Amino acid sequence: MPNRLALEKSPYLLQHANNPVDWLPWGEEAFEKARREDKPVFLSVGYSTCHWCHVMERESFENESIARVLNEHFVSIKVDREERPDVDRIYMLFVQASTGSGGWPMSVFLTPDRKPFFGGTYFPPDNRWGRPGFRSVLESLAQAWREDRGRVEQSGAQVLEQLRSYSAVEAESGMPGRDVLDSAYRAFRRSFDSKLGGFGGAPKFPRPSVLNFLLRYAVDQKEEDALNMVLFTLREMAKGGMRDQLAGGFHRYSVDAHWFVPHFEKMLYDQAQLAVSYIEAYQITGEEALAEVARDVFHYVLRDLSHPEGAFCSAEDADSVIDPAHPHEKGEGAFYIWSATEIQQVLGARDATIFGARFGVRENGNVDEDPHGEFTGRNILYQAATEEEVASKYEWQTEDVQRAIEGAREALIKQRSTRVRPHLDDKVLTSWNAMMISAFAKGSQALGEPEYAEVARRAADFLKRHLWKESDRTLLRRFREGEAAVEGFLDDYAGLTLALLDLYETTFDSEYLAWAKQLAEIAIDRFSDAKEGGFFSTAEGQADLVLRLKDDYDGAEPSGNSVMTLALLRLARMTGDDRFGVAAESALRAFGSRLRTQGTGVPQMLVAFAFATARPMEIVFAGAPSEEMLRVVRTRFLPNAVVTRAEDAPQPMGAVGGLATAYVCENYACNQPATDSKSLEKLLPQTI
Repeated sequence: MPNRLALEKSPYLLQHANNPVDWLPWGEEAFEKARREDKPVFLSVGYSTCHWCHVMERESFENESIARVLNEHFVSIKVDREERPDVDRIYMLFVQASTGSGGWPMSVFLTPDRKPFFGGTYFPPDNRWGRPGFRSVLESLAQAWREDRGRVEQSGAQVLEQLRSYSAVEAESGMPGRDVLDSAYRAFRRSFDSKLGGFGGAPKFPRPSVLNFLLRYAVDQKEEDALNMVLFTLREMAKGGMRDQLAGGFHRYSVDAHWFVPHFEKMLYDQAQLAVSYIEAYQITGEEALAEVARDVFHYVLRDLSHPEGAFCSAEDADSVIDPAHPHEKGEGAFYIWSATEIQQVLGARDATIFGARFGVRENGNVDEDPHGEFTGRNILYQAATEEEVASKYEWQTEDVQRAIEGAREALIKQRSTRVRPHLDDKVLTSWNAMMISAFAKGSQALGEPEYAEVARRAADFLKRHLWKESDRTLLRRFREGEAAVEGFLDDYAGLTLALLDLYETTFDSEYLAWAKQLAEIAIDRFSDAKEGGFFSTAEGQADLVLRLKDDYDGAEPSGNSVMTLALLRLARMTGDDRFGVAAESALRAFGSRLRTQGTGVPQMLVAFAFATARPMEIVFAGAPSEEMLRVVRTRFLPNAVVTRAEDAPQPMGAVGGLATAYVCENYACNQPATDSKSLEKLLPQTI
């Protein structure tokens, strides 16, 4: 019989609906049951495309004997971290502080009043690999709850106090100096992998907010080393197995230092942020190969992550069916990897040879380090040689190699489409959709693709139609199968505010600017800390959490504080409304010590700080600008500029002589108006 999760909408929770574990969703009912039955709570947090979440489910949550221990001694709660990032952040902070690492699945044991006392991530079912087995952990904790209750409860109370102290942010009296940008740059330069790209060793995560900061630092300081670190990283990522070489898009991260063996899940937020990184690098360099990577990402999202009504789905799984005859047997990356024989059968010997030379195909497989045996005899495609190198090796014309490779890609994509696709998490999340709206809006501008602007429009309109409650001015976080639920968090308000500003600058539709202002005003009212500055992740008055955190770490996703601060700074510049600027500066003061001492942890906040302290630029269009005038602005990387039309600008500006006119204002002083693209171009700075 299914458990209570069968009534939920979350794909992750539904994956566990037929476990023998008596799961409950997060909520008062579960904690009331724990109090009534005098049991501790087992909290399991994950998401539907998580490889090790699937492993722990197969090994432990589908195991009848382990389920009996859980059902007898614990109240078990399952949480989708993507629906409830607030719950995830609190208990992940505990797991990281107590174990030194974190990740998913996250396994935390709580008192009935939600205080954590023991936690970890993945546990094997029995003792192995130096890890305690899940069964023995359960038995030990059940015994401690029975026999040493006082110490367990005291531990939970102490932990909560420590977490409250650890997460506290105290405002500073003044803004930090711009030397924080220099020190962060030097720290990233020290950790940069000059041989393989990226920062630090394996595993390698893309972390686009670092690239955002370095690109802006490069332009602001004319620092070519900062630019080169980003360009080298982007090029190496694009060549590696972390990129889907056939159909575009990026996998979550690289297990090794070479960007070769990926963790194969594909997340919407990665596609959005990386597309922007490639676009901005293209704006600086004009390197067409960078633009092509961004286009490939957009094509992948439109083809495989699009929601029928115009929004974007959340992710595709790392695991997929190995053999359709055995649909329950899955392997990581099974959808994406190839044997040399398969490729030969599809392409024929000649084209298979050319394709194999280009993408590193070996007869017996190309993954040498494969501890779990998932890639035996298979190949992960990566760019082992350029088309020119392949042409030289086989004495072909480069154009012939290019045609052969393109034909081979199309044939292999067609063949791959006959495989069982990875599971699609089709829920729509506001903050992740906001990132994708920003990406398509920026892509439309920089790449000259009007259809991308329409894609961004449709997604924004979907969010307003389904996830915005005008009656009480509340933004919701999740939509799935006709149901919108979960009141939005700071990430949702911040991300959507910023996305609407990007969409406004793309379309000059003042409705998007008006909605952005409205969301920012609500966010200030509901999330800001009037005493210490900055923003809490959750709205005031939320009763089901033991802590109200101010998240500031810019990891796989930028923090809500970083995004909100930048959005407010841009809004203040675009509208002239001081309330937005005051709130933003208050946030920068609140996180001043983080910027000074832990800059590598808050690179997106450094982006906001750089914007706040750089020489400001406003570009205002009066009248309908020509495509050429727009192109002059949009193909340049101008991170400190805001672009408005005259009707929406804080100061009235008119067209000169009835001609479309551009005003370029720097440091609050305007240059002579420009009425054609050549004169406008002269007013804009060279990038680097």
